[in-house]
Amino acid sequence: MDTTLRDGEQTSGVSFSASEKLTLAKLLLLELKVDRIEVASARVSKGEFQAVKDITAWAKGHDLLDKIEVLSFVDKGISIDWMLDAGAKVQNLLTKGSLNHLTHQLKKTPEQHFSDIQANIELANSKGIVTNVYLEDWSNGMRDSKEYVFQYLDFLVDQPIKRILLPDTLGVLTYEESKSFVAELTKRYPNTHFDFHAHNDYDLSVANVMEALKSGAHGLHLTINGMGERAGNAPMASVIAVINDFLSADIEIGVDEKALYKVSKLVENFSGFRIPVNKPVVGANVFTQTAGIHADGDNKKNLYFNDLMPERFGRKRKYALGKSSGKANIEKNLQELGLELNQEEIKKITKRIIELGDKKEVLTKDDLPYIISDVLDTNIVETKVVVESYVLTHAKGLRPSTTVCVSFDGELIEAHAQGDGQFDAFMNALHKLYAEKGKSIPELIDYSVRIPPGSHSDALCETVITWKDSEKEFISRGLDSDQTVSAIKATEKMLNILEIV
Repeated sequence: MDTTLRDGEQTSGVSFSASEKLTLAKLLLLELKVDRIEVASARVSKGEFQAVKDITAWAKGHDLLDKIEVLSFVDKGISIDWMLDAGAKVQNLLTKGSLNHLTHQLKKTPEQHFSDIQANIELANSKGIVTNVYLEDWSNGMRDSKEYVFQYLDFLVDQPIKRILLPDTLGVLTYEESKSFVAELTKRYPNTHFDFHAHNDYDLSVANVMEALKSGAHGLHLTINGMGERAGNAPMASVIAVINDFLSADIEIGVDEKALYKVSKLVENFSGFRIPVNKPVVGANVFTQTAGIHADGDNKKNLYFNDLMPERFGRKRKYALGKSSGKANIEKNLQELGLELNQEEIKKITKRIIELGDKKEVLTKDDLPYIISDVLDTNIVETKVVVESYVLTHAKGLRPSTTVCVSFDGELIEAHAQGDGQFDAFMNALHKLYAEKGKSIPELIDYSVRIPPGSHSDALCETVITWKDSEKEFISRGLDSDQTVSAIKATEKMLNILEIV
């Protein structure tokens, strides 16, 4: 079960809109092919209500309504009425899985709590709602009040429910505890379906999931990019890779690995929650070889490959350019660009790249033609497009606007446009110019600005823009003390990269 839209949304500063939740629900079920999704908490807000209503309406039309789940509460039917109005048919009922929580938060006896839960389950069944039950703080319950946990489970297994959900609410379990606690339950209650819900406070969530599965857990709760409260939840991509590579002899899953990266990037864009570049499977750097010796080894019987091949996840291996680069890195990048150089030329290019790397300059494959032109004094890069001049206006109460003049092989073309900001106005004007020439500009899919720590208002800033056309993604950079100007420089570089292809 994916719980990105419910538990993952508890990541600090993250809130999905109703339309974003619907888009992600469709991707999770139809492309990633997870079995179930937990989409919201009942009673939270009008926005959550609308999101669930939209999702259930779509799911009902595609015969997927039983895969849509909502976190609900023991609240004398208020959550159930909310779910019915929203069209949901599966509740994940939040109850107390430790005596500590029950005593100090609810201030009730076990018998009182069980009675309230039984009334909720009976009401849900009478309304056609299927019930799964969360044992909140179950992990501490197993540590500190195991008699209560077993007393509660002895009661639950006789109730008309579908699944019991075991959360490590505070992310405190070790993998040894995950293994032994789940094994105790699956052995004692062999006919009961248990889901394991890991949190990552000690960075042990994937290990805990692995041990829970080996101990007989029947279901998992995961989130895209490991989103979730505090340190987050067990990350979908890592867990799927672990299951397929280490547990596939005993466990078969339907999740499509090739869709992981696509969904991961969309969640990143919708949430604003950046994926760490070294995040396994989906991080920007995890399929990038930096050291020259690694690239050389890849040329010699793939000596530095493992089972985590990027093609499994719809990605490609890259070879970084910097001070650790060797000739093999350069050759790999030249191959991708379709460029051929002799060994002496490659040696000169390698030396230049190492010099730039020592200055902490970040280089990409798309920088190579410019470096080659500079070092070898060739015309491999001909500047065909030049942003000759522009006027940027920004006044309070008026929309920003730009007038820009661009030279195409010496031909000057001018356009004017407005936008939501100065750079947006510049891009709108550029789109006009290219439309006049019957051409299109790649889609801007990411925009980031880097300013040295501790800098003042006159600091140089680097704008890094990621573009996407029908064939590939690529990056261009611009440097200037004015942020908008640095973005324009990056854009001009992008326009000339297009002319190379």
